[in-house]
Amino acid sequence: MKVDVLLGLQWGDEGKGKVVDVLTPKYDIIARFQGGPNAGHTIIFDKKNFVLHTIPSGIFNKDTQNVIGNGVIVDPCILKKEIDTLAESNINTFDNLYISKKAHLILPSHRLLDATYEKEKGKSKIGSTLKGIGPTYSDKTARTGIRFGDVISDNFIEKYNKLKSDHFKIIDFYKFDFRNYKIDGFTFDEYEKNWLKAVSELKEFKLIDSEYFINDALKQGKSVLAEGAQGTMLDLDFGSYPFVTSSNTITSGVCSGLGVAPKNIGKVIGIFKAYCTRVGSGPFPTELHDADGDKLREIGREFGSTTGRSRRCGWLDLNALKYSIMLNGVDELMMMKADVMSPFEKIKISSKYNFNGKLIDKIPFDISVDGITPIYNEFDGWNIDIENLTSIDDVPEKLMDYVKYIEKEVDVPIKIISVGPDRKQTIIRD
Repeated sequence: MKVDVLLGLQWGDEGKGKVVDVLTPKYDIIARFQGGPNAGHTIIFDKKNFVLHTIPSGIFNKDTQNVIGNGVIVDPCILKKEIDTLAESNINTFDNLYISKKAHLILPSHRLLDATYEKEKGKSKIGSTLKGIGPTYSDKTARTGIRFGDVISDNFIEKYNKLKSDHFKIIDFYKFDFRNYKIDGFTFDEYEKNWLKAVSELKEFKLIDSEYFINDALKQGKSVLAEGAQGTMLDLDFGSYPFVTSSNTITSGVCSGLGVAPKNIGKVIGIFKAYCTRVGSGPFPTELHDADGDKLREIGREFGSTTGRSRRCGWLDLNALKYSIMLNGVDELMMMKADVMSPFEKIKISSKYNFNGKLIDKIPFDISVDGITPIYNEFDGWNIDIENLTSIDDVPEKLMDYVKYIEKEVDVPIKIISVGPDRKQTIIRD
């Protein structure tokens, strides 16, 4: 068996959680391989809305094992809150949630560092979610981080206090007023107390050597789906740097984030919206600053599931989509939120850029500079409510024209069209 991969091809928020939830019955194991609680995967079913930040989206299937891999970074407070929220809906996580001992911990002081650095950047800030993601990955790279396996060691508190002390030297240097700063509504001391309590409770969960767990499962013939977080255009190396996340969000990140050899990567599934969105700062060539952009935001309810911030909205960018498909080796596509486009009389897709007077179809090194203008093709909208469609035979012709144009341009088949947020609002194409 090989590990199938599902990931986002834009700037995140593509709808990965819903698709993983739909596909989960086909897999024995769902595994997160990168990112942290800056991700927000929304799953809607039975008129209930769930947002997962750390736990894999297969948690709603009692027969599926869910693994938080070594490439993920974990805030124990946020993870414990997720577990408690799921328990309120009678969803048991204790039996089928596994946590890698090599996953790094986000300390309360990492959250303070994140706020410190963002404040110092001023107008140049990257739009951090302030979840401590960047500082935690920095400590991981600097080999000073604390991992989940450390919480069961005798000197855990000693390690914790040493790293916290190092963080406060930096915070003091920048003169950041942490005493008046709230972490999710709590003072630092309050959050730290909750954090240590959460650590103590999470020690009782299944802490595993996830690289052995995954590879042994493959040898036993079990099916595994790797669930990506954020999106390809936020990849640390290949995204719109420096306005990116702190991990590798692409297929290659599965190898380092789960301990899987490249030869054991199977089918790669790419998720994209019928339009584009982005949260926070950074380049966004097809962004709309007009009524159409407002309309996409309102109908699509484009507000961050992690931060609540308004998402920037724009037309579909095929340059970016083809770039993401190339980087990930995508075998099939799934198009989300087609229903959001239903009210539009005219819909546009950008297939090329005018970059400093030259027509290009690639992502330039410095996409953030002035002088890049998207070139659009215009399509007639379908102007039909499609939220209740259940068969591909009922899909309006104009929507299929839109789908087929994208397929032709990117040379990858679109296997699923999502026509609403619920797991049932999913049309599968043969």
